[in-house]
Amino acid sequence: MTGTVRTIAARYDDAQDDTTLTRWYVLALTMLVYTVSIADRYVISTVLEPIRLEFHLSETEAGLFTGVALGLFYVTMGLPMSWLADRTNRRNVLAAALAIWSIMTTLCGVARTPMHLMFARIGVGSGEAGGTPPCNAIIADYFPPSRRAMATTIFALGAPLGAWLGSDIAGRIAAGQGWRAAFLVLGVPGLVLAALIVLTMREPRRGRYDPAIADHAPSFGETVRFMAAQRGSLHVMMGLGISALWGWGLIWFTPAFIERTYHMGDGSGGVLLSPIHLIGGAGATLITAWLVGHRLFADPRRILRLLSLSTAFATIPSFYAYFTHDPAVMTLMLWLFVPAIYLYVGPTFALVQNAAPAGMRAVFIAVALLIANVFNLIVAPWVVGALSDHFSGGHPTASSLRLALLILAPTGLWAAFHYWRAEHHLAADAARIVAYTRHRNQPYD
Repeated sequence: MTGTVRTIAARYDDAQDDTTLTRWYVLALTMLVYTVSIADRYVISTVLEPIRLEFHLSETEAGLFTGVALGLFYVTMGLPMSWLADRTNRRNVLAAALAIWSIMTTLCGVARTPMHLMFARIGVGSGEAGGTPPCNAIIADYFPPSRRAMATTIFALGAPLGAWLGSDIAGRIAAGQGWRAAFLVLGVPGLVLAALIVLTMREPRRGRYDPAIADHAPSFGETVRFMAAQRGSLHVMMGLGISALWGWGLIWFTPAFIERTYHMGDGSGGVLLSPIHLIGGAGATLITAWLVGHRLFADPRRILRLLSLSTAFATIPSFYAYFTHDPAVMTLMLWLFVPAIYLYVGPTFALVQNAAPAGMRAVFIAVALLIANVFNLIVAPWVVGALSDHFSGGHPTASSLRLALLILAPTGLWAAFHYWRAEHHLAADAARIVAYTRHRNQPYD
Protein backbone atom coordinates (compact mmCIF):
# COMPACT_ATOMS: atom_id res chain seq x y z
CA MET A 1 0.00 0.00 0.00
CA THR A 2 2.86 2.36 0.83
CA GLY A 3 4.40 1.65 -2.58
CA THR A 4 1.05 2.38 -4.20
CA VAL A 5 0.73 5.77 -2.51
CA ARG A 6 4.35 6.62 -3.36
CA THR A 7 3.79 5.73 -7.03
CA ILE A 8 0.64 7.84 -7.24
CA ALA A 9 2.43 10.76 -5.58
CA ALA A 10 5.36 10.49 -7.98
CA ARG A 11 3.09 10.58 -11.01
CA TYR A 12 1.10 13.49 -9.56
CA ASP A 13 4.26 15.47 -8.89
CA ASP A 14 5.47 14.73 -12.43
CA ALA A 15 2.23 16.12 -13.86
CA GLN A 16 2.47 19.18 -11.61
CA ASP A 17 5.92 19.96 -13.01
CA ASP A 18 4.30 21.20 -16.21
CA THR A 19 3.06 24.77 -16.12
CA THR A 20 -0.07 25.85 -17.97
CA LEU A 21 2.19 27.61 -20.47
CA THR A 22 4.10 24.35 -21.12
CA ARG A 23 0.92 22.39 -21.75
CA TRP A 24 -0.43 24.96 -24.15
CA TYR A 25 2.92 25.30 -25.91
CA VAL A 26 2.95 21.53 -26.54
CA LEU A 27 -0.67 21.69 -27.70
CA ALA A 28 0.23 24.54 -30.08
CA LEU A 29 3.17 22.58 -31.52
CA THR A 30 1.09 19.46 -32.09
CA MET A 31 -1.68 21.57 -33.62
CA LEU A 32 0.87 23.03 -36.05
CA VAL A 33 2.01 19.51 -36.94
CA TYR A 34 -1.60 18.64 -37.79
CA THR A 35 -1.85 21.89 -39.78
CA VAL A 36 1.17 20.96 -41.90
CA SER A 37 -0.16 17.42 -42.34
CA ILE A 38 -3.54 18.62 -43.64
CA ALA A 39 -1.94 21.30 -45.84
CA ASP A 40 0.49 18.83 -47.43
CA ARG A 41 -2.38 16.41 -47.98
CA TYR A 42 -4.91 18.99 -49.15
CA VAL A 43 -2.75 20.86 -51.66
CA ILE A 44 -3.14 18.00 -54.13
CA SER A 45 -6.90 18.55 -54.40
CA THR A 46 -6.34 22.27 -55.04
CA VAL A 47 -4.08 21.56 -58.03
CA LEU A 48 -5.74 18.30 -59.11
CA GLU A 49 -7.17 19.72 -62.33
CA PRO A 50 -3.87 21.12 -63.75
CA ILE A 51 -2.08 17.89 -62.74
CA ARG A 52 -4.74 15.80 -64.51
CA LEU A 53 -4.47 17.91 -67.65
CA GLU A 54 -0.64 18.01 -67.73
CA PHE A 55 -0.27 14.26 -67.32
CA HIS A 56 -3.34 13.44 -69.49
CA LEU A 57 -5.05 11.43 -66.73
CA SER A 58 -8.59 10.16 -66.55
CA GLU A 59 -10.67 11.01 -63.48
CA THR A 60 -10.00 7.53 -62.04
CA GLU A 61 -6.25 7.78 -62.70
CA ALA A 62 -6.10 11.22 -61.07
CA GLY A 63 -7.67 9.77 -57.92
CA LEU A 64 -5.28 6.80 -58.01
CA PHE A 65 -2.04 8.76 -58.46
CA THR A 66 -2.87 11.54 -56.01
CA GLY A 67 -5.13 10.16 -53.29
CA VAL A 68 -5.11 6.37 -53.32
CA ALA A 69 -1.30 6.14 -53.48
CA LEU A 70 -0.96 8.27 -50.35
CA GLY A 71 -3.85 6.57 -48.60
CA LEU A 72 -2.62 3.00 -49.07
CA PHE A 73 0.72 3.69 -47.43
CA TYR A 74 -0.76 6.01 -44.82
CA VAL A 75 -3.03 3.26 -43.53
CA THR A 76 -0.40 0.52 -44.00
CA MET A 77 2.30 2.35 -42.07
CA GLY A 78 -0.05 3.79 -39.45
CA LEU A 79 -0.26 0.68 -37.27
CA PRO A 80 3.47 -0.13 -37.05
CA MET A 81 4.30 3.54 -36.50
CA SER A 82 1.75 3.83 -33.69
CA TRP A 83 2.92 0.55 -32.16
CA LEU A 84 6.45 2.04 -32.16
CA ALA A 85 5.16 5.27 -30.61
CA ASP A 86 3.46 3.34 -27.79
CA ARG A 87 6.82 1.76 -26.89
CA THR A 88 9.45 4.40 -27.60
CA ASN A 89 9.95 8.17 -27.40
CA ARG A 90 6.87 9.63 -29.09
CA ARG A 91 8.45 13.04 -29.59
CA ASN A 92 11.30 11.56 -31.66
CA VAL A 93 8.93 9.42 -33.74
CA LEU A 94 6.84 12.53 -34.43
CA ALA A 95 9.80 14.73 -35.43
CA ALA A 96 11.28 12.10 -37.75
CA ALA A 97 7.94 11.42 -39.44
CA LEU A 98 7.32 15.15 -39.94
CA ALA A 99 10.72 15.66 -41.55
CA ILE A 100 10.18 12.72 -43.91
CA TRP A 101 6.77 13.78 -45.20
CA SER A 102 7.88 17.41 -45.59
CA ILE A 103 10.81 16.36 -47.79
CA MET A 104 8.52 14.12 -49.85
CA THR A 105 6.06 17.00 -50.30
CA THR A 106 8.78 19.07 -51.95
CA LEU A 107 9.61 16.12 -54.21
CA CYS A 108 6.00 16.17 -55.48
CA GLY A 109 6.87 19.53 -57.00
CA VAL A 110 9.66 18.11 -59.16
CA ALA A 111 7.76 15.05 -60.43
CA ARG A 112 8.07 14.65 -64.19
CA THR A 113 5.78 11.67 -64.72
CA PRO A 114 2.64 10.31 -63.03
CA MET A 115 4.77 7.51 -61.51
CA HIS A 116 7.21 10.04 -60.01
CA LEU A 117 4.29 11.88 -58.46
CA MET A 118 2.79 8.65 -57.15
CA PHE A 119 6.04 7.61 -55.44
CA ALA A 120 6.38 11.04 -53.85
CA ARG A 121 2.80 10.81 -52.57
CA ILE A 122 3.61 7.37 -51.16
CA GLY A 123 6.45 9.01 -49.22
CA VAL A 124 4.11 11.71 -47.93
CA GLY A 125 1.62 9.09 -46.76
CA SER A 126 4.27 6.93 -45.11
CA GLY A 127 5.60 9.92 -43.16
CA GLU A 128 2.19 11.26 -42.17
CA ALA A 129 1.37 7.88 -40.65
CA GLY A 130 3.73 8.82 -37.80
CA GLY A 131 2.13 12.20 -37.15
CA THR A 132 -1.36 12.22 -35.63
CA PRO A 133 -1.17 9.11 -33.36
CA PRO A 134 1.93 10.30 -31.43
CA CYS A 135 0.45 13.81 -31.24
CA ASN A 136 -2.73 12.52 -29.63
CA ALA A 137 -0.86 10.23 -27.23
CA ILE A 138 1.37 13.15 -26.15
CA ILE A 139 -1.64 15.43 -25.62
CA ALA A 140 -3.27 12.76 -23.43
CA ASP A 141 -0.25 12.93 -21.10
CA TYR A 142 -0.28 16.73 -20.90
CA PHE A 143 -4.03 17.11 -20.24
CA PRO A 144 -6.22 15.13 -17.79
CA PRO A 145 -9.25 13.16 -19.09
CA SER A 146 -11.71 15.93 -18.19
CA ARG A 147 -9.82 18.36 -20.44
CA ARG A 148 -8.90 16.06 -23.31
CA ALA A 149 -11.98 16.74 -25.45
CA MET A 150 -11.20 20.46 -25.28
CA ALA A 151 -7.47 19.89 -25.94
CA THR A 152 -7.97 17.54 -28.88
CA THR A 153 -10.52 19.93 -30.39
CA ILE A 154 -7.95 22.75 -30.19
CA PHE A 155 -5.51 20.29 -31.79
CA ALA A 156 -8.10 19.72 -34.51
CA LEU A 157 -7.97 23.44 -35.30
CA GLY A 158 -5.05 22.34 -37.48
CA ALA A 159 -7.57 20.89 -39.94
CA PRO A 160 -9.19 24.18 -41.06
CA LEU A 161 -5.86 26.01 -40.85
CA GLY A 162 -4.20 23.31 -42.96
CA ALA A 163 -7.06 23.28 -45.44
CA TRP A 164 -6.76 27.06 -45.74
CA LEU A 165 -3.03 26.81 -46.39
CA GLY A 166 -3.54 24.00 -48.86
CA SER A 167 -6.29 25.84 -50.70
CA ASP A 168 -5.69 29.59 -50.48
CA ILE A 169 -1.90 29.76 -50.37
CA ALA A 170 -1.44 26.81 -52.69
CA GLY A 171 -4.15 28.11 -55.02
CA ARG A 172 -2.57 31.55 -55.27
CA ILE A 173 0.90 30.08 -55.81
CA ALA A 174 -0.42 27.69 -58.46
CA ALA A 175 -2.23 30.51 -60.25
CA GLY A 176 0.92 32.62 -60.38
CA GLN A 177 3.80 30.12 -60.50
CA GLY A 178 2.27 26.79 -61.52
CA TRP A 179 1.20 23.77 -59.49
CA ARG A 180 4.75 22.56 -58.84
CA ALA A 181 5.67 25.68 -56.90
CA ALA A 182 2.84 25.04 -54.44
CA PHE A 183 4.45 21.78 -53.30
CA LEU A 184 7.90 23.33 -53.04
CA VAL A 185 6.66 26.15 -50.79
CA LEU A 186 4.49 23.97 -48.51
CA GLY A 187 7.25 21.43 -47.84
CA VAL A 188 9.60 23.81 -46.02
CA PRO A 189 7.60 24.71 -42.83
CA GLY A 190 7.50 21.08 -41.72
CA LEU A 191 11.29 20.85 -41.56
CA VAL A 192 11.47 23.93 -39.33
CA LEU A 193 8.73 22.54 -37.09
CA ALA A 194 10.49 19.17 -36.78
CA ALA A 195 13.60 20.92 -35.46
CA LEU A 196 11.49 22.90 -32.94
CA ILE A 197 9.94 19.69 -31.63
CA VAL A 198 13.31 18.06 -31.03
CA LEU A 199 14.78 21.14 -29.38
CA THR A 200 11.88 22.38 -27.24
CA MET A 201 9.35 19.59 -26.53
CA ARG A 202 9.77 17.18 -23.59
CA GLU A 203 8.49 13.61 -23.81
CA PRO A 204 5.92 13.27 -20.97
CA ARG A 205 5.64 10.29 -18.66
CA ARG A 206 3.19 7.84 -20.19
CA GLY A 207 -0.23 7.56 -18.50
CA ARG A 208 0.57 10.03 -15.72
CA TYR A 209 -2.99 11.40 -15.56
CA ASP A 210 -4.66 8.00 -15.52
CA PRO A 211 -6.03 6.53 -12.27
CA ALA A 212 -4.37 3.25 -13.26
CA ILE A 213 -1.96 2.15 -15.95
CA ALA A 214 -0.81 -1.24 -17.14
CA ASP A 215 2.39 -2.57 -15.61
CA HIS A 216 3.44 -4.02 -18.96
CA ALA A 217 3.41 -2.96 -22.60
CA PRO A 218 0.43 -4.78 -24.16
CA SER A 219 1.13 -6.74 -27.32
CA PHE A 220 -0.44 -5.65 -30.58
CA GLY A 221 -2.74 -8.68 -30.49
CA GLU A 222 -3.86 -7.86 -26.94
CA THR A 223 -4.59 -4.28 -27.98
CA VAL A 224 -6.66 -5.42 -30.96
CA ARG A 225 -8.64 -7.89 -28.84
CA PHE A 226 -9.39 -5.23 -26.24
CA MET A 227 -10.37 -2.76 -28.95
CA ALA A 228 -12.74 -5.26 -30.55
CA ALA A 229 -14.68 -5.46 -27.28
CA GLN A 230 -15.09 -1.67 -27.01
CA ARG A 231 -18.31 -1.41 -29.03
CA GLY A 232 -18.88 2.26 -28.31
CA SER A 233 -15.35 3.09 -29.42
CA LEU A 234 -15.83 1.08 -32.62
CA HIS A 235 -18.98 3.05 -33.43
CA VAL A 236 -17.08 6.29 -32.81
CA MET A 237 -14.32 5.08 -35.15
CA MET A 238 -16.87 4.23 -37.82
CA GLY A 239 -18.54 7.61 -37.35
CA LEU A 240 -15.14 9.25 -37.79
CA GLY A 241 -14.47 7.15 -40.89
CA ILE A 242 -17.80 7.78 -42.60
CA SER A 243 -17.61 11.48 -41.71
CA ALA A 244 -14.25 11.58 -43.49
CA LEU A 245 -15.73 9.75 -46.49
CA TRP A 246 -18.64 12.20 -46.60
CA GLY A 247 -16.99 15.51 -45.79
CA TRP A 248 -13.42 15.23 -47.01
CA GLY A 249 -14.44 12.96 -49.89
CA LEU A 250 -16.67 15.74 -51.21
CA ILE A 251 -14.08 18.45 -50.53
CA TRP A 252 -11.40 16.42 -52.34
CA PHE A 253 -13.11 17.04 -55.69
CA THR A 254 -14.83 20.35 -54.91
CA PRO A 255 -12.09 22.67 -56.30
CA ALA A 256 -12.11 20.74 -59.59
CA PHE A 257 -15.93 20.75 -59.58
CA ILE A 258 -16.06 24.53 -59.08
CA GLU A 259 -13.47 25.27 -61.76
CA ARG A 260 -15.04 22.89 -64.26
CA THR A 261 -18.67 23.85 -63.62
CA TYR A 262 -18.28 27.60 -63.41
CA HIS A 263 -15.36 27.93 -65.86
CA MET A 264 -12.78 29.29 -63.41
CA GLY A 265 -8.99 29.23 -63.76
CA ASP A 266 -6.48 26.91 -62.08
CA GLY A 267 -6.48 27.30 -58.31
CA SER A 268 -9.67 29.40 -58.30
CA GLY A 269 -11.71 26.70 -56.59
CA GLY A 270 -9.23 26.55 -53.74
CA VAL A 271 -9.24 30.33 -53.37
CA LEU A 272 -13.06 30.34 -53.18
CA LEU A 273 -13.01 27.65 -50.49
CA SER A 274 -10.19 29.13 -48.44
CA PRO A 275 -12.22 31.66 -46.36
CA ILE A 276 -14.81 28.96 -45.67
CA HIS A 277 -12.08 26.71 -44.28
CA LEU A 278 -10.37 29.49 -42.35
CA ILE A 279 -13.34 31.40 -40.95
CA GLY A 280 -16.08 28.79 -40.97
CA GLY A 281 -13.89 25.81 -40.13
CA ALA A 282 -11.84 27.53 -37.46
CA GLY A 283 -14.95 29.14 -35.99
CA ALA A 284 -16.79 25.83 -35.84
CA THR A 285 -13.76 24.18 -34.22
CA LEU A 286 -13.39 26.87 -31.56
CA ILE A 287 -17.11 26.81 -30.75
CA THR A 288 -16.92 23.03 -30.43
CA ALA A 289 -13.90 23.32 -28.11
CA TRP A 290 -15.85 25.74 -25.93
CA LEU A 291 -18.92 23.50 -25.90
CA VAL A 292 -17.16 20.23 -25.03
CA GLY A 293 -15.15 22.04 -22.35
CA HIS A 294 -18.38 23.18 -20.68
CA ARG A 295 -19.76 21.18 -17.76
CA LEU A 296 -22.96 20.50 -19.70
CA PHE A 297 -20.88 18.23 -21.94
CA ALA A 298 -19.02 16.46 -19.14
CA ASP A 299 -21.23 13.50 -20.02
CA PRO A 300 -19.71 12.14 -23.27
CA ARG A 301 -23.13 10.96 -24.41
CA ARG A 302 -24.08 14.60 -24.97
CA ILE A 303 -21.01 15.04 -27.15
CA LEU A 304 -22.18 12.13 -29.27
CA ARG A 305 -25.66 13.65 -29.59
CA LEU A 306 -24.08 16.91 -30.74
CA LEU A 307 -22.07 15.07 -33.38
CA SER A 308 -25.04 13.02 -34.56
CA LEU A 309 -27.41 15.98 -34.93
CA SER A 310 -24.88 18.38 -36.48
CA THR A 311 -23.75 15.79 -39.04
CA ALA A 312 -27.32 14.86 -39.99
CA PHE A 313 -28.37 18.49 -40.47
CA ALA A 314 -25.21 19.37 -42.44
CA THR A 315 -25.90 16.53 -44.89
CA ILE A 316 -28.71 18.60 -46.45
CA PRO A 317 -26.56 21.54 -47.66
CA SER A 318 -23.78 19.07 -48.58
CA PHE A 319 -26.17 17.59 -51.16
CA TYR A 320 -27.64 20.86 -52.42
CA ALA A 321 -24.21 22.45 -52.96
CA TYR A 322 -23.65 20.06 -55.88
CA PHE A 323 -27.28 19.94 -57.00
CA THR A 324 -27.73 23.65 -57.67
CA HIS A 325 -26.50 25.37 -60.82
CA ASP A 326 -26.40 28.78 -59.16
CA PRO A 327 -22.87 29.73 -57.98
CA ALA A 328 -24.24 32.02 -55.25
CA VAL A 329 -26.45 29.27 -53.83
CA MET A 330 -23.58 26.79 -54.08
CA THR A 331 -21.32 29.13 -52.11
CA LEU A 332 -23.98 29.58 -49.43
CA MET A 333 -24.44 25.81 -49.14
CA LEU A 334 -20.67 25.33 -48.81
CA TRP A 335 -20.64 27.87 -45.97
CA LEU A 336 -23.26 25.74 -44.19
CA PHE A 337 -21.67 22.37 -45.00
CA VAL A 338 -17.89 22.81 -44.83
CA PRO A 339 -17.66 24.04 -41.20
CA ALA A 340 -19.51 20.88 -40.10
CA ILE A 341 -16.70 18.63 -41.33
CA TYR A 342 -14.49 20.07 -38.59
CA LEU A 343 -16.89 19.53 -35.69
CA TYR A 344 -16.26 15.82 -35.24
CA VAL A 345 -12.45 15.61 -35.38
CA GLY A 346 -11.39 16.73 -31.90
CA PRO A 347 -14.28 15.14 -29.94
CA THR A 348 -13.89 11.78 -31.68
CA PHE A 349 -10.14 11.73 -30.97
CA ALA A 350 -10.88 12.33 -27.27
CA LEU A 351 -13.63 9.70 -27.15
CA VAL A 352 -11.35 7.11 -28.77
CA GLN A 353 -8.50 7.91 -26.36
CA ASN A 354 -10.73 7.76 -23.30
CA ALA A 355 -11.83 4.28 -24.39
CA ALA A 356 -8.23 3.00 -24.35
CA PRO A 357 -5.75 2.19 -21.57
CA ALA A 358 -2.63 4.39 -21.61
CA GLY A 359 -0.43 1.81 -23.33
CA MET A 360 -2.86 1.38 -26.21
CA ARG A 361 -3.74 4.96 -27.12
CA ALA A 362 -1.51 5.49 -30.16
CA VAL A 363 -2.73 2.20 -31.67
CA PHE A 364 -6.39 3.10 -30.97
CA ILE A 365 -5.90 6.45 -32.70
CA ALA A 366 -4.02 4.76 -35.56
CA VAL A 367 -6.89 2.32 -36.14
CA ALA A 368 -9.40 5.20 -36.07
CA LEU A 369 -7.27 7.06 -38.61
CA LEU A 370 -6.86 3.89 -40.68
CA ILE A 371 -10.64 3.61 -40.98
CA ALA A 372 -11.01 7.33 -41.70
CA ASN A 373 -8.29 7.43 -44.32
CA VAL A 374 -9.30 4.22 -46.08
CA PHE A 375 -12.64 5.93 -46.68
CA ASN A 376 -11.22 9.40 -47.29
CA LEU A 377 -8.01 8.80 -49.25
CA ILE A 378 -8.72 5.48 -50.93
CA VAL A 379 -12.46 4.86 -51.30
CA ALA A 380 -13.62 8.43 -52.00
CA PRO A 381 -11.07 9.41 -54.73
CA TRP A 382 -11.36 6.06 -56.48
CA VAL A 383 -15.15 5.73 -56.30
CA VAL A 384 -15.93 9.34 -57.20
CA GLY A 385 -13.39 9.25 -60.02
CA ALA A 386 -14.71 5.92 -61.33
CA LEU A 387 -18.31 7.12 -61.17
CA SER A 388 -17.44 10.33 -63.01
CA ASP A 389 -15.62 8.38 -65.72
CA HIS A 390 -18.57 5.97 -65.98
CA PHE A 391 -21.13 8.74 -66.37
CA SER A 392 -18.99 10.56 -68.95
CA GLY A 393 -17.83 7.55 -70.96
CA GLY A 394 -14.19 8.18 -70.00
CA HIS A 395 -14.18 11.89 -70.86
CA PRO A 396 -14.73 13.76 -67.56
CA THR A 397 -17.20 16.62 -67.61
CA ALA A 398 -18.76 18.95 -65.05
CA SER A 399 -22.02 16.98 -65.22
CA SER A 400 -20.38 13.60 -64.64
CA LEU A 401 -18.49 14.90 -61.58
CA ARG A 402 -21.69 16.50 -60.26
CA LEU A 403 -23.55 13.16 -60.40
CA ALA A 404 -20.70 11.36 -58.65
CA LEU A 405 -20.64 13.91 -55.81
CA LEU A 406 -24.43 13.78 -55.43
CA ILE A 407 -24.18 10.03 -54.85
CA LEU A 408 -21.56 10.55 -52.13
CA ALA A 409 -23.32 13.40 -50.28
CA PRO A 410 -26.02 11.37 -48.40
CA THR A 411 -23.38 9.30 -46.58
CA GLY A 412 -23.43 12.00 -43.88
CA LEU A 413 -26.57 10.32 -42.53
CA TRP A 414 -24.64 7.04 -42.21
CA ALA A 415 -22.03 8.78 -40.05
CA ALA A 416 -24.74 10.33 -37.86
CA PHE A 417 -26.16 6.85 -37.23
CA HIS A 418 -22.84 5.58 -35.81
CA TYR A 419 -22.53 8.53 -33.39
CA TRP A 420 -26.07 7.83 -32.20
CA ARG A 421 -25.34 4.13 -31.64
CA ALA A 422 -22.06 4.79 -29.81
CA GLU A 423 -23.95 6.58 -27.03
CA HIS A 424 -25.49 3.29 -25.88
CA HIS A 425 -22.14 1.56 -25.21
CA LEU A 426 -19.99 4.18 -23.44
CA ALA A 427 -20.70 2.98 -19.88
CA ALA A 428 -19.74 -0.60 -20.72
CA ASP A 429 -16.55 0.59 -22.42
CA ALA A 430 -15.51 2.56 -19.31
CA ALA A 431 -16.20 -0.41 -17.03
CA ARG A 432 -14.12 -2.66 -19.27
CA ILE A 433 -11.06 -0.39 -18.88
CA VAL A 434 -11.35 -0.57 -15.07
CA ALA A 435 -11.69 -4.36 -15.19
CA TYR A 436 -8.69 -4.64 -17.51
CA THR A 437 -6.38 -2.59 -15.29
CA ARG A 438 -7.43 -4.46 -12.16
CA HIS A 439 -6.89 -7.79 -13.88
CA ARG A 440 -3.39 -6.66 -14.78
CA ASN A 441 -2.55 -6.16 -11.08
CA GLN A 442 -2.12 -2.43 -11.16
CA PRO A 443 -0.22 -0.85 -8.25
CA TYR A 444 -3.28 1.24 -7.45
CA ASP A 445 -6.98 0.95 -7.98
